[in-house]
Amino acid sequence: MRLLRQHRNIMVKRQILNFPVGRGFMDFELTQEQKDIKNAAREFAVNEFTKERAEEYDRNEEFPFDLWKKACELGFIGVHFPEEYGGAGMGVLENILIVEEFCRADSTIGSAIILSDFSSEVVMRFGSEEQKKEVLPKVAGGKAITAGCYTEPEAGSDLTAIKTKAEKDGDEWVINGSKTFITNGTIADYYVVLAVTDPNAQPRYRGFTTFLVKKDTPGLKTTKIGGKLGIRASPTAEVVFKDVRVDDSAVIGQLNRGFYQVLEFFDESRIEIAAQALGIAQGAFDRLVNYVKQRKQFGQPIAAFQALQHRIADLKTQLEAARLLIYKAAWNYDQGRIDPGLTSMAKYYAGKLAVKICDEAVQMHGGYGYIAEYEVERFFRDAKITEIYEGTKEVQLNTIARDILGKFR
Repeated sequence: MRLLRQHRNIMVKRQILNFPVGRGFMDFELTQEQKDIKNAAREFAVNEFTKERAEEYDRNEEFPFDLWKKACELGFIGVHFPEEYGGAGMGVLENILIVEEFCRADSTIGSAIILSDFSSEVVMRFGSEEQKKEVLPKVAGGKAITAGCYTEPEAGSDLTAIKTKAEKDGDEWVINGSKTFITNGTIADYYVVLAVTDPNAQPRYRGFTTFLVKKDTPGLKTTKIGGKLGIRASPTAEVVFKDVRVDDSAVIGQLNRGFYQVLEFFDESRIEIAAQALGIAQGAFDRLVNYVKQRKQFGQPIAAFQALQHRIADLKTQLEAARLLIYKAAWNYDQGRIDPGLTSMAKYYAGKLAVKICDEAVQMHGGYGYIAEYEVERFFRDAKITEIYEGTKEVQLNTIARDILGKFR
């Protein structure tokens, strides 16, 4: 009886709050505005990201500047920036809906464009008013590209091991060090650089600071890293800082808080990379389904074979599971909650699934899946990076395990 009374009280409260009786509080439906954003992104990408252009950018390892500018003009880049800085004042969820659709339409062009604002969120969330006004409107308006300089030759997964230093010399900071595998490294207008500013801090990451460095600053040199397996339209580079001088206005947020800023940014960027993986996975799946319906063997479409039907049904199930996990992670971040375990689960699962679905797409295409004429070959190459950057899948598992079990000394 007590349980029945509690249940009845809940029903009454729902009626008072205008909730339909029998309906739960969780709503898995996107708002009409979110649906419109998703559809607009899909329409733009399908019309503009043609197979021929993607193959050209992939072959020549060139960034799609013309398509990037169009995407910015239509408001797709920086949609999560506040309106006063050129954005639409939306959240991470709306941003990743665009990411998903761009990468679904084409893994190569989509991946390059959606990362054109990489690390701008560090400026948005921690930068000074002057830094925000200078950088964010340019990024959203297609006039600037950003890069995050965190990874070093001997500090990949272990961010605490960075060696790049920023030492005070009068009124200036002098930055020296080398960063590698930097997305947008050769085309960026602004670099967010993590450097050691207090070498005596214990633990040492409490002495890290982020700086905003402009591309034309003397002593900054970039070298393209070519011959990549995939995402060839997204430029990757080594960035070297040799006696690069900046003043205090280049410091992002508080001094010696850079490590914490970057960790919070990674919590957001992992969701974006998960959405990138989801889009690539969905794009490969779309092409897989279209192919098996058309390809005939033994007098019938190969889609009629139960062995393939079961594999496709399993992949679709995993796709929907990944989508729910990623959307939840984005929604949770928009509620102001930092949850590394959840965002790591989203990236780990989505990256792994992208590789799996692209592998299945190549396999089901048979010999045709192995040649460039059929896009799944390129999707397969582009998918692998989602298991590597923004923290490898092993690092994501470490984060998830620590969230469950706590730290061990």
